[in-house]
Amino acid sequence: QVQLVESGGGLVQAGGSLRLSCAASGLTFSNYAMGWFRQPPGKEREFVAGISWSGGTTYYADSVKGRLTVSRDNAKNTVYLQMNSLKPEDTAVYSCAAPRYPNYISSWSPQGMEYWGKGTLVTVSS
Repeated sequence: QVQLVESGGGLVQAGGSLRLSCAASGLTFSNYAMGWFRQPPGKEREFVAGISWSGGTTYYADSVKGRLTVSRDNAKNTVYLQMNSLKPEDTAVYSCAAPRYPNYISSWSPQGMEYWGKGTLVTVSS
């Protein structure tokens, strides 16, 4: 079965950096677009960043453009989220996700994703 496992979360001061990783198994990783989502405390899950199956196209929420960078290594079945200039409002559980079908992405909303990791907590202190 498909498994997505995130790592790299933790506590960081405002202005600091973190790099999240998501290791995938059970799917032909290089054929799947991948997304990063986050759920702040008491709020709904929201889209953060996405990357096409080849890695050639990336997508970002306006709130993170210029600060967060999504990338992937298809040889390692891993997608990354480099997080720089972190703000307290970036505090959330960050999860990676994949859509149901390969070579296809209908929407970068949570409803457009089929497979989810359990998430990793990022806490940014002021």
